[in-house]
Amino acid sequence: MGWINSLYRSSVGKKSIMAASGMLLSLFLFTHLLGNSVSFMGRDAFNAYAEKLHSMGNLIYIFEIGLLTLFLIHIITGIILYLENLGARPARYSVNTSEGGRSWGSRTMPYTGAIIFVFIIVHLMNFHFTDKSVPVADMVRQLLGRPVLGLFYIFSLLAVVLHLSHGVWSLFQSMGFNHEKFNGLLLKGALVFSILVGLGFILIPVLALFSRSFLL
Repeated sequence: MGWINSLYRSSVGKKSIMAASGMLLSLFLFTHLLGNSVSFMGRDAFNAYAEKLHSMGNLIYIFEIGLLTLFLIHIITGIILYLENLGARPARYSVNTSEGGRSWGSRTMPYTGAIIFVFIIVHLMNFHFTDKSVPVADMVRQLLGRPVLGLFYIFSLLAVVLHLSHGVWSLFQSMGFNHEKFNGLLLKGALVFSILVGLGFILIPVLALFSRSFLL
């Protein structure tokens, strides 16, 4: 455990932890989006996909524990970095001063992070700690078809887009990809990635709210 303590003693170490955990969480988001996109293929396909995941048994629980650990590491490290940066200088995020790094995403990282934290708790309460005998297609349609909850999901996913847009950019910076010839391209690439991922997720509550045929 000594190497972990060494990482957390240095700013570079904490940024490396944020970069590594952020990369893994981004990969999870993309994989999760691919799974959720099965809902666009219809009710039967989506229910079959969910049943296949549940059939994996203990592997799912191991993955969930690992994912929860990853989230906690990312959240705790982010809070520590934010407090250190806040006390050390006006810039509130590790790469705000890098060329091209200033954006709505960078300026709102602490706030979008807090929104995402609340969103994760609400999402788990609605779809994880619930009656597993109800088909997932029915669950999605019934819950996200409620205006208050559906709009909350849309709002929270917009926060994910903002957070991810700067998070992916920051990931490249922390990995050493920092050159004036490529910074603009990397920033645009991070924005495009976050928008595409966000739109894929947002389309589900939008359809649940406004399409009578979705998952029926």
